[in-house]
Order: sequence, then C-alpha cells, then structure tokens
Amino acid sequence: MSRKLAIIASNGGLFDAYKVFNVATAAAATDQEVAIFFTFEGLNLIHKEAYSQLPMPEGKEHYQKGFEKANVPAIPELVEMAQEMGVKLIGCQMTMDVMELEKDAFVDGIEVGGAVTFLEFAKDADVTLTF
Repeated sequence: MSRKLAIIASNGGLFDAYKVFNVATAAAATDQEVAIFFTFEGLNLIHKEAYSQLPMPEGKEHYQKGFEKANVPAIPELVEMAQEMGVKLIGCQMTMDVMELEKDAFVDGIEVGGAVTFLEFAKDADVTLTF
C-alpha cells in the first residue's frame, strides 16, 4: 500500500511555492500519492499569470543568485514536474467563487473541488502539511 501526503497551500508567495512543490515532488518521487489543496492566496501558485511572477520576499533578493546557481527550477517548471509525477492539484471552489475566478484562469489539468473533495483524500493520508 502506498503512502499518501496531503498538502494545504494557503499562502501564495514564492517561498511558499518552493516549499509546497519541493515537498510534493519529493514525495511523488518516492512513490507516494500526493494531493495539494490550493485555497485563498495559495491559488497564486497555480494561477496561469501569477505563478510565473511570484515576487521574491523583500530583503531576500540575494537568494535569486542562489536559486540560479543551484539550478532550482522556476515555479512553472515545478508545477509541470509535479503534474507529470501524478500530483493531484485541487483548486478550492469556494475561494474561486469568492474571488470570481474560473478554472481556465489556472494551469491545465487541475481539479476544482471543495473542502470535502480534499478531505476525502486526506482522511487516510499518512502525512498532512499546511504551507
């Protein structure tokens, strides 16, 4: 039986994106089943326009050279890698309704669902994380 990892992504900054997708792809690479539930600002991490221009946190600009030197992929590449590895990306329907966002504003291949959709996956997850 494979292990399951459930992640809630509720923050939408660049460092949040790296944390979410680094953990998700690492788990997927070790044959774990992974689902990420994107809610509120976390939707930025899969939004077609926002995810490619997440700002470096103020005062942390010096990390940019480190990311480049370490060959860390950009967030769009990490999203694509996660999807190729079978990570399930779930956009929060309620948040999308509140923000008046449609599914086509997000990367292709996401699911849209409410908390119940995520909870159905998470109920028997071995690990649940929130970023």
